[in-house]
Amino acid sequence: MAATIKNISIFLFFLGLISQGYCAECSLKDLSVNTSKTGVTIQGKPEWLVTVTNNCQCGQSQVILNCRGYKTAELVDPNTLTYYDTDYCLINYGKPISKQPITFKYAWDTTFLMSPNSSQITC
Repeated sequence: MAATIKNISIFLFFLGLISQGYCAECSLKDLSVNTSKTGVTIQGKPEWLVTVTNNCQCGQSQVILNCRGYKTAELVDPNTLTYYDTDYCLINYGKPISKQPITFKYAWDTTFLMSPNSSQITC
């Protein structure tokens, strides 16, 4: 019985090491931000669709994008995108982004260059 518990403990220990090492390979480079026109016009401004995708096996939470100068004529759900400070946006209200992309739309004359600034790996 003691040998079985010891073997299970050793297995779980190594499984923990493997999963931590696997997650360590995740980074901001695994987050992609793509913007495209929807073809819709709101208050005379073109609407843009932004898709934030996590290409890592682990989730990434507290995803913050650089979004300097961001403005919109369209209401955006604050659970999806929260603009704060003057240069940064919090995505998905800080909850992990896994394989399911996060999308939001905004309307403005031009597109804004948005890029990942920081995140936390959540395995």
